[in-house]
Amino acid sequence: MTKEEKAKYIDDLAAELSEANVFYLADTAELSVETVNQLRRKCFQADIKLKVVKNTLLEKAMERVDGKDYSELTAVLSGPTSIMFATVGNAPAKLIKDFRKKSDKPILKGAFIDEAIYVGDNQIDTLTNLKSKEELLGDIIGLLQSPAKNVVSSLNSGGSTLAGLIKALEERA
Repeated sequence: MTKEEKAKYIDDLAAELSEANVFYLADTAELSVETVNQLRRKCFQADIKLKVVKNTLLEKAMERVDGKDYSELTAVLSGPTSIMFATVGNAPAKLIKDFRKKSDKPILKGAFIDEAIYVGDNQIDTLTNLKSKEELLGDIIGLLQSPAKNVVSSLNSGGSTLAGLIKALEERA
């Protein structure tokens, strides 16, 4: 790569990083070509963009992004690194965990999710249990609707009981 090509690559990568709210760094070294192709296919199906990057270029791109601190992630930049860009916070973690049922890699190096940084492969279970924004909104709406449903059902059941009681009293009289 020439100096100009490297500079353009770093600028493009910095632009991707600044726009991304979710990305994962993983080690995909020593995977066969067939296995990497399977991983790429699964990433494509899950709407995850997978790129193999050079650590030095990624570190320079991270330094160029304004307003975001990636200093904890630069510490894990050693050995081969793949970066996974996604829109849903837990999608790459679920994909990695599922893929590791057949293979021992990819290994999670770190993740950046909405300003939060997770470092190390031991975080994979935590990341798979994260809820997406849509799931959280659904839970909140469900919680908000639950008391209203209880009140309505209580009023309905109480009303029919009260009406039945009045009718029974009328029949006695």
